[in-house]
Amino acid sequence: MGRATEVPHHVRGLAEQRAQARADRDFAAADVLREQIEEAGWQIRDDGPDGFELTPKPPFKVWPSVGAIPEEPRAPEKGPEKGPEKPEPGTGTGPGTESMVASQVLWDASLAVSRVDEAITGAGATEEYAKAASATVTVALLVDGWPTDVRKCVDALLAYTDARILALDLGDIDGAGTVLHELAAAHPDRIEEWHVAERPHWRDGTAGWGPSRTKLLRLDTADVHVIMETSTILDGDALTPLTEALRAGATAAGWKGVDPGDDQREWHPAGPGKVRGLLGYLLAVRRTAALDAGGISGQARYYRNADLEFSLALPGDLVVPDVALPVHQERHRAYHEVDPDYRDRESRRTYDRVLRLLRSNSDTKTP
Repeated sequence: MGRATEVPHHVRGLAEQRAQARADRDFAAADVLREQIEEAGWQIRDDGPDGFELTPKPPFKVWPSVGAIPEEPRAPEKGPEKGPEKPEPGTGTGPGTESMVASQVLWDASLAVSRVDEAITGAGATEEYAKAASATVTVALLVDGWPTDVRKCVDALLAYTDARILALDLGDIDGAGTVLHELAAAHPDRIEEWHVAERPHWRDGTAGWGPSRTKLLRLDTADVHVIMETSTILDGDALTPLTEALRAGATAAGWKGVDPGDDQREWHPAGPGKVRGLLGYLLAVRRTAALDAGGISGQARYYRNADLEFSLALPGDLVVPDVALPVHQERHRAYHEVDPDYRDRESRRTYDRVLRLLRSNSDTKTP
């Protein structure tokens, strides 16, 4: 390690004291020591070769873990302090049901307005309609390294849509979180950034794909929540057709659909029209419906097959639009550049739950 990044002795001493406090389960003392380390210009991660790793503090706030981020939507710069937990609108029963009804009323009202505008202005309203639709859309990204991919994905979203971008950086791997911060600083009206020290499970960390995706759902406030991979690159406005499908009544709409075969084990490409599953490369879902379904399974530590599990948990229709979306996928690094043994093990683990879901609801969701 060069002199410019050498950890000062007193900072390493604070880190060792914190490690001992954690071992003693004195988490209050550990929190104080973390703050002292950060005040000294360093950050600490708890999965380093010595039990912890110290790195220079980046120019953005870093939360210790995905779970530490408050689930109540708020500006990230307000810090870790929060008031009493409030139930997420549209989740559960009772008051949540009332919120869900209210959301549907607002949705139907916005749809009625868009139809009135169409009737008044005719075909020339297409551009205005696209802007109105995308104003209620958030694209959620998980940043898990590969900074060039992050920049290319975000640049295309900025160029071809008006959607808000909500991004969660897991561990600033290879400086990908720093690239996200640069993009957010350049487009503060479009990009909301969150950063955690926790690294992704598929890159030798502890942050699971399902819990990270569900955190993004809970941080969002839009009507439409778009799950998108950073390997997916827009070549035009691919979001408006998905949003229109939701406005027409679907619960979720995606770029690529699949159906199970007769043996209920293998899946094959499907669509356009109704499908049983949507792949997570690019899919839009009504946010309240996704939350009511419990979000993405907390057991899904890796992305593969977790999109099928999520699809089967959603109520209502899942569709693939009957138009070709202007989008392509580049090298999907989360598949090709992880350990094959890990990939196969975690994929099988999630697919076992998919098979159980298929058996339990095969009569309730037919394309």
